[in-house]
Amino acid sequence: MKTIPVKFEAEGKWIPSKIGIDETSIHIPEPIDAQIPIKSIDDVQQKKNVLIISVGETTYRLATVPKALTVLKRVILMGCSGYRLMAYFRSPAIRGGVMVKNSQWEKGAINVLKTGIWFVSQNNQICVPIEDVSAIEQTKRDVQGMDKEVVKIDHVETGEVSTSFVLCPPTTLQILYNYLTDATKDSSLEGELDPLSGQVAMLVYSGMDTHSIEGMLEKTQKDIDGIYDKMLELGLIEVVQTRREVKLTTKGVRFVTEAVKPPSP
Repeated sequence: MKTIPVKFEAEGKWIPSKIGIDETSIHIPEPIDAQIPIKSIDDVQQKKNVLIISVGETTYRLATVPKALTVLKRVILMGCSGYRLMAYFRSPAIRGGVMVKNSQWEKGAINVLKTGIWFVSQNNQICVPIEDVSAIEQTKRDVQGMDKEVVKIDHVETGEVSTSFVLCPPTTLQILYNYLTDATKDSSLEGELDPLSGQVAMLVYSGMDTHSIEGMLEKTQKDIDGIYDKMLELGLIEVVQTRREVKLTTKGVRFVTEAVKPPSP
């Protein structure tokens, strides 16, 4: 069993130590003192240099240097519980409608866990959070001069829509598509959106700000705020900035009055 220097969270603090790891299990020393079968791990998340692994309702947090983190992730992702298959992938291939420079097909594995879709190759470990997936589609893509059936995954990345592709044998492709569709079904709209709200959603998607939307649709701020409330309830938007409406105080009125007075002769 190899050892990796880490800090792990226990009893409300980070404890520097070493964990043991092989292809079948991870051992975290006291005060946790847990022998974790890798096949029992059902979710993996990464927040900067912290790896969060879950076994049912139990969560472990491990922090280490990037090189060790890469080794740890690879062992876990290739052995943990989840839907995993060998495939070729490009992630991301498109960002903001523009082809990503130097993006290429990589041979590796795709692993679908509770909170993320992981792409693992010899050089990369990429996670697309399930909550960020906006569309799953079966389509055709030119691969080395031939039309090939692929699964297209659209996902939101730092405010932009990015696209990843997965290529695998046709018999497996349909199974993957069905699995991903089921895994991301909670992101689908529950409820109905009226035509005006749909227009607002499209304008927000295009990057238009609230003031411009009001002008484009000839609606008041109150009208648009009401539409935003509906969209918030449906989980379609989040508030990133609250616009302030203000009026002058007496001190403010006095300042403006003094400022516009003509200079004394």
